[in-house]
Amino acid sequence: MSWRGSTTIQDRIFSSLPYLLPLTSSIGFSSAVLQEIPTLGTVLAPLLLPVLWLYRTLPFASLIIFFALFLLVVRNVKVPHMIRFNTMQALLVDILMVVVGLVLPILGRVDSSNLVVVALSSTVFIGVLAIVIFSVVQSLRGLYAEIPTLSDAAYMQVR
Repeated sequence: MSWRGSTTIQDRIFSSLPYLLPLTSSIGFSSAVLQEIPTLGTVLAPLLLPVLWLYRTLPFASLIIFFALFLLVVRNVKVPHMIRFNTMQALLVDILMVVVGLVLPILGRVDSSNLVVVALSSTVFIGVLAIVIFSVVQSLRGLYAEIPTLSDAAYMQVR
Protein backbone atom coordinates (compact mmCIF):
# COMPACT_ATOMS: atom_id res chain seq x y z
CA MET A 1 0.00 0.00 0.00
CA SER A 2 1.63 3.24 -1.12
CA TRP A 3 -1.24 5.62 -0.49
CA ARG A 4 0.84 8.02 1.63
CA GLY A 5 2.52 9.55 -1.41
CA SER A 6 5.12 8.71 -3.97
CA THR A 7 8.42 7.24 -2.93
CA THR A 8 11.84 7.89 -4.38
CA ILE A 9 14.58 5.32 -4.79
CA GLN A 10 16.39 6.90 -1.84
CA ASP A 11 13.28 6.50 0.36
CA ARG A 12 12.98 2.87 -0.67
CA ILE A 13 16.58 2.12 0.23
CA PHE A 14 16.44 3.99 3.54
CA SER A 15 13.19 2.25 4.49
CA SER A 16 14.83 -1.16 4.06
CA LEU A 17 17.97 -0.41 6.12
CA PRO A 18 16.39 -0.59 9.62
CA TYR A 19 15.67 -4.27 9.08
CA LEU A 20 19.36 -4.95 9.70
CA LEU A 21 18.67 -4.38 13.40
CA PRO A 22 16.31 -7.36 13.97
CA LEU A 23 18.36 -9.50 11.61
CA THR A 24 21.45 -8.78 13.70
CA SER A 25 19.53 -9.55 16.88
CA SER A 26 18.43 -12.89 15.46
CA ILE A 27 21.98 -14.12 14.81
CA GLY A 28 22.10 -15.56 18.34
CA PHE A 29 19.35 -17.99 17.33
CA SER A 30 20.92 -19.04 14.04
CA SER A 31 23.56 -21.59 15.04
CA ALA A 32 21.57 -24.71 14.11
CA VAL A 33 20.32 -23.24 10.84
CA LEU A 34 23.76 -22.00 9.79
CA GLN A 35 25.26 -25.42 10.51
CA GLU A 36 22.75 -26.98 8.11
CA ILE A 37 22.91 -24.20 5.50
CA PRO A 38 26.44 -22.73 5.57
CA THR A 39 25.81 -20.78 2.35
CA LEU A 40 23.31 -18.65 4.26
CA GLY A 41 26.10 -17.57 6.59
CA THR A 42 28.27 -16.46 3.70
CA VAL A 43 25.38 -14.44 2.26
CA LEU A 44 24.52 -12.77 5.57
CA ALA A 45 28.10 -12.09 6.69
CA PRO A 46 28.79 -9.03 4.48
CA LEU A 47 25.51 -7.47 5.56
CA LEU A 48 25.87 -8.05 9.28
CA LEU A 49 29.60 -7.78 9.97
CA PRO A 50 29.66 -3.95 10.15
CA VAL A 51 26.70 -3.90 12.54
CA LEU A 52 28.16 -6.71 14.66
CA TRP A 53 31.52 -4.89 14.76
CA LEU A 54 29.71 -1.77 16.01
CA TYR A 55 27.93 -3.82 18.68
CA ARG A 56 31.24 -5.26 19.89
CA THR A 57 33.17 -1.97 20.00
CA LEU A 58 30.58 0.45 21.37
CA PRO A 59 29.03 -0.33 24.77
CA PHE A 60 25.22 -0.36 24.66
CA ALA A 61 25.31 0.06 20.87
CA SER A 62 22.05 -1.78 20.29
CA LEU A 63 20.25 0.37 22.86
CA ILE A 64 21.74 3.57 21.42
CA ILE A 65 20.77 2.57 17.88
CA PHE A 66 17.27 1.61 19.03
CA PHE A 67 16.59 4.95 20.72
CA ALA A 68 18.27 6.92 17.93
CA LEU A 69 16.02 5.28 15.34
CA PHE A 70 12.93 5.74 17.47
CA LEU A 71 13.54 9.36 18.44
CA LEU A 72 15.24 10.66 15.29
CA VAL A 73 13.33 8.74 12.63
CA VAL A 74 9.99 7.42 13.89
CA ARG A 75 9.04 10.55 15.85
CA ASN A 76 10.32 12.99 13.21
CA VAL A 77 7.40 14.08 11.01
CA LYS A 78 9.81 15.53 8.44
CA VAL A 79 10.96 12.02 7.52
CA PRO A 80 8.78 10.38 4.84
CA HIS A 81 6.02 8.13 6.19
CA MET A 82 7.33 5.00 4.49
CA ILE A 83 10.72 5.29 6.20
CA ARG A 84 9.13 5.96 9.58
CA PHE A 85 6.69 3.06 9.20
CA ASN A 86 9.37 0.55 8.21
CA THR A 87 11.69 1.76 10.95
CA MET A 88 8.96 1.32 13.55
CA GLN A 89 8.11 -2.12 12.21
CA ALA A 90 11.79 -3.15 12.37
CA LEU A 91 11.98 -1.86 15.94
CA LEU A 92 8.92 -3.90 16.89
CA VAL A 93 10.51 -7.04 15.45
CA ASP A 94 13.65 -6.19 17.42
CA ILE A 95 11.60 -5.86 20.61
CA LEU A 96 10.18 -9.32 19.93
CA MET A 97 13.72 -10.61 19.53
CA VAL A 98 14.67 -9.17 22.93
CA VAL A 99 11.65 -10.80 24.57
CA VAL A 100 12.39 -14.16 22.94
CA GLY A 101 16.03 -13.77 23.96
CA LEU A 102 14.92 -13.36 27.57
CA VAL A 103 12.46 -16.26 27.55
CA LEU A 104 14.40 -18.88 25.59
CA PRO A 105 17.27 -19.29 28.11
CA ILE A 106 14.70 -20.24 30.73
CA LEU A 107 13.99 -23.36 28.68
CA GLY A 108 17.66 -24.33 28.53
CA ARG A 109 20.90 -23.98 26.58
CA VAL A 110 21.03 -24.22 22.82
CA ASP A 111 22.93 -27.43 22.22
CA SER A 112 22.27 -30.64 20.36
CA SER A 113 20.86 -32.39 23.42
CA ASN A 114 18.01 -29.92 23.94
CA LEU A 115 15.94 -30.41 20.78
CA VAL A 116 13.06 -28.21 21.94
CA VAL A 117 15.31 -25.17 22.36
CA VAL A 118 17.11 -25.88 19.08
CA ALA A 119 13.78 -26.13 17.27
CA LEU A 120 12.46 -22.94 18.86
CA SER A 121 15.62 -20.95 18.18
CA SER A 122 15.73 -22.16 14.57
CA THR A 123 12.08 -21.25 14.12
CA VAL A 124 12.69 -17.78 15.55
CA PHE A 125 15.66 -17.20 13.23
CA ILE A 126 13.84 -18.45 10.13
CA GLY A 127 10.77 -16.38 11.05
CA VAL A 128 12.79 -13.20 11.48
CA LEU A 129 14.70 -13.92 8.27
CA ALA A 130 11.39 -14.35 6.41
CA ILE A 131 10.00 -11.11 7.88
CA VAL A 132 13.17 -9.22 6.96
CA ILE A 133 13.31 -10.57 3.40
CA PHE A 134 9.61 -9.86 2.82
CA SER A 135 9.84 -6.37 4.29
CA VAL A 136 12.99 -5.42 2.39
CA VAL A 137 11.54 -6.64 -0.91
CA GLN A 138 8.30 -4.75 -0.31
CA SER A 139 10.23 -1.62 0.70
CA LEU A 140 12.39 -1.75 -2.39
CA ARG A 141 9.24 -2.12 -4.49
CA GLY A 142 7.87 1.02 -2.87
CA LEU A 143 5.10 -0.81 -1.01
CA TYR A 144 4.30 -1.12 2.68
CA ALA A 145 5.12 -4.52 4.15
CA GLU A 146 1.86 -5.58 5.81
CA ILE A 147 2.72 -8.02 8.60
CA PRO A 148 -0.34 -8.92 10.70
CA THR A 149 -0.45 -7.21 14.11
CA LEU A 150 3.02 -5.65 13.71
CA SER A 151 1.86 -3.36 10.92
CA ASP A 152 -1.14 -2.25 12.94
CA ALA A 153 1.10 -1.40 15.90
CA ALA A 154 3.54 0.42 13.62
CA TYR A 155 0.73 2.46 12.06
CA MET A 156 -0.51 3.46 15.51
CA GLN A 157 2.95 4.78 16.43
CA VAL A 158 3.67 6.56 13.15
CA ARG A 159 0.40 8.25 12.13
